[in-house]
Parts: sequence; C-alpha cells; structure tokens
Amino acid sequence: MSPLSLLLNIIWIVFGGFWMAIAWVVAAIIMAITIIGLPWARAAFTIASYTLLPFGQRAVSREEYFGRSDVGTGPLGLIGNIIWLVLAGWWLALGHLVWAILYAITIVGLPFAWAHLKLAGIALWPIGKTIVPA
Repeated sequence: MSPLSLLLNIIWIVFGGFWMAIAWVVAAIIMAITIIGLPWARAAFTIASYTLLPFGQRAVSREEYFGRSDVGTGPLGLIGNIIWLVLAGWWLALGHLVWAILYAITIVGLPFAWAHLKLAGIALWPIGKTIVPA
C-alpha cells in the first residue's frame, strides 16, 4: 500500500468509514445467523474489509479477474444479487450515498465521496466480486 493510500485510509476510518464497515459486518452477521444466508454473509464480510480500507484496492468481477466463471458469476449469482438487493443492498447503498453527499459538500472530501459512490454500487450487487490491489 502506498503512503498516500495509507494516509487516505486512516482519514477514511476516522471520518466515518469505520461506521459503514460496521454496517456491513452487521448485515453479514444477520445473514450468517439465518444459515441460508451464508453465501451473502461471505460477500458482506469481504466487502466490509474493503469498506474499512478502500484506498489502494478495487472490486472487480471474479470472472473477469480469474478468467473463468463460478457459481457467483453465473445465473445463481444473479439470483443471489437480486435477493441481496431486496434484503440488504438498498439500505447499505443508501448509507454510502448519504456519506457521499456529505463528503461532496467540501472539496477536500471529494475523494471520500467518490469512494462511497463506488461502495454504493458494490452494495447493490456484491455477489461475484473480489477485492484486488489497485
């Protein structure tokens, strides 16, 4: 991780990124408790770690990154993403959108607003994604 990414991640955690990561963990725990929600819990825990340290990383499709499809990138992944969107994705995306608007008010907050907008997109459709170094 570059020094700039480290600095941005520290500022991110101090000014609200920690709370959105907690929201992702809560969603993952709720899904894991249901047992049937374990595939969504795994994706939520992965994105919780990405939400905690978003600078210096990016989310990409597993099929694009590994060059082969799997369960999460095929039709079952599509169904899983639709279920996720209805159950948890919309409120996590809404949380990221609110933070993005608050950060976008200031010029200094624009990189953080952009990070929240990227995370809002991932919040809507997380199944089949992997986090890789940028």
